[in-house]
Amino acid sequence: MARRQPTASSHAKRRPAVDPGELAAFQAGLRKRYSDEQILAELSACAERLGRSPTMKEFAADPETNVHPQTVIEHFGTWNAAKRAAGLVPRRFVTREELLELLRALGDEIGGTPTARDIDERRGRMPSKSLYWHTFGSLTSALREAGFDVAVGEERLERALEQGAALARRLGRLPRFADWAAARRDQSPERPTLTEWQVYRLFDARRGAWATFQYLVRGRLLEAGAEVGADGTVGVPDTSRRSR
Repeated sequence: MARRQPTASSHAKRRPAVDPGELAAFQAGLRKRYSDEQILAELSACAERLGRSPTMKEFAADPETNVHPQTVIEHFGTWNAAKRAAGLVPRRFVTREELLELLRALGDEIGGTPTARDIDERRGRMPSKSLYWHTFGSLTSALREAGFDVAVGEERLERALEQGAALARRLGRLPRFADWAAARRDQSPERPTLTEWQVYRLFDARRGAWATFQYLVRGRLLEAGAEVGADGTVGVPDTSRRSR
């Protein structure tokens, strides 16, 4: 027996017609289940639990979140627009001017020049220090571009820490006093601009001053994602340098 072919009318029954106007009204009704304020509160609460600005995947996986990411997008247009409205920093695509505006807003909040610690204490609301360093070269440069008056001593310490971290990566270990002096004699463009004695005097030339500097360089490396061993080695030690 020949198989009956489906007719156009049978296809139409399986796929009901959708009225665009009714669909739009239905979607608008669904959106009214949550106000913008409720959604922003959900985003802020999720960021508080995570300790950072959530991605769509993290927000959807949060068991205490009641709103679907798509609902957030329908209300605010984009995921990042919603996060900005909630006072959160998008994890990607932050512009240079947005970074500066966030620094200025933080300065207004604390009534002074923001520090690295101020930024750390506002995880989720502020970008990471490393993002400022990668974008502006240093936190000091970012602060100056944002209009803050950074003291000369702070600028020198920031420069010393940047150069100390760079030298540590080259050596494969935290730089010693003699390492710094040797690097200064090197004519490469990456050589330190401060002398070893200028760095030493940043800590009042007191006993343990260089160890204090090494400790701060270690912190800078850890913040940048490097591994620093208990013996001061950084990442994979450069054994070829040690054998020279």
